[in-house]
Amino acid sequence: MSNAAGWTDEVWTKIINKVEVMCKSIGSEFPYISCEGKYNREEADWWTNGFWPGLLWLVYRETNEEGLKEAAAQAEAGMDCVLSDYYPLHHDVGFMWSLSSVAQYKLLGSELSKRRAMTAASHLVGRYNAMGQFIRAWNHPERVGWAIIDCMMNLPLLYWASQESGDPRFRHVAAMHANTTLREFLRPDGSSHHIVCFDPETGERREALGGQGYSPDSAWSRGTAWTIYGMALSARYTGDVRYVDAAKRAAHFFLANVPEDGLPPYDFRAPWQEGMGMDSSATACAASGMLELSLLVSECEAALYRSAAEKLLHRLNERYTALDDPNEEAILRMGTANYPRNIHINVPMIYGDFFFVEAICKLRGVRDTFW
Repeated sequence: MSNAAGWTDEVWTKIINKVEVMCKSIGSEFPYISCEGKYNREEADWWTNGFWPGLLWLVYRETNEEGLKEAAAQAEAGMDCVLSDYYPLHHDVGFMWSLSSVAQYKLLGSELSKRRAMTAASHLVGRYNAMGQFIRAWNHPERVGWAIIDCMMNLPLLYWASQESGDPRFRHVAAMHANTTLREFLRPDGSSHHIVCFDPETGERREALGGQGYSPDSAWSRGTAWTIYGMALSARYTGDVRYVDAAKRAAHFFLANVPEDGLPPYDFRAPWQEGMGMDSSATACAASGMLELSLLVSECEAALYRSAAEKLLHRLNERYTALDDPNEEAILRMGTANYPRNIHINVPMIYGDFFFVEAICKLRGVRDTFW
């Protein structure tokens, strides 16, 4: 395999061209799943809606292409109705407004974007259950006491809000949720539960559920990626070595189980069957998380995680990208949203695109993120 500087420069050029074509087609709408070569469109409150403007900002950061900036800003503004309506808001406001509003604020200093992100952060803090020390996941009335591993990726919005406001409450809530995740989600071998249910009145742990994984005790591959990246981000903001150790444990579990071609099954412990869901987005996210982790450890360890991430991304690029395919709007093929419920199996997904491009940026030396 050639060195990162060589192959990633070529890939980056293709990414720029691809995203500019995507922008002309998608504009400021909200893509989620690509079907027969074209992305569908979602309503403004869908949890993945930050990934498209985030992808646009990743490329704009290096090209200063006005069309990308305008589309990203318009997509962000298109979510204002969700903030004002309140009821559609959920735990994934971090995914939505970190990659849109925080991104625009970091790049352009937009005060309106800062206000949007602070509003979303305030909502996320309001979902905190003090008895169980967790952030509630979905809005279903029967799920008041549910928390999920995905929420580790929403915590950076709270850390950022504390930095911007000078108010430590946001950071305290984020750290308490991260600590609960360490205690209740992460297993000794580095795998994680997807869902843990608590008694919302007492905070007592009731049970774990399989969720998007095979079973309560299995190992949803994207959940492992959320753990790697989410713990690394919490470590970056807090300096807590427990989060570094957790990210390392999850990274080693991922690397020990991912197939040679870099494409993991939706769950590392699911029995193999023909047509089973595979998930390239898990690898893209895990690789970006390992690159984040590499900035927090010794030089020797950093080389290990950086090399592992590069190999994974190189394999994805060789086998599962559509950068040279004019008949496919998306960038990364073979993602799976929810295999147990038979929802979107082995298809391109917008968050797979985002994490792949973000990780390529990191390989090329960019350290700043929108998280």
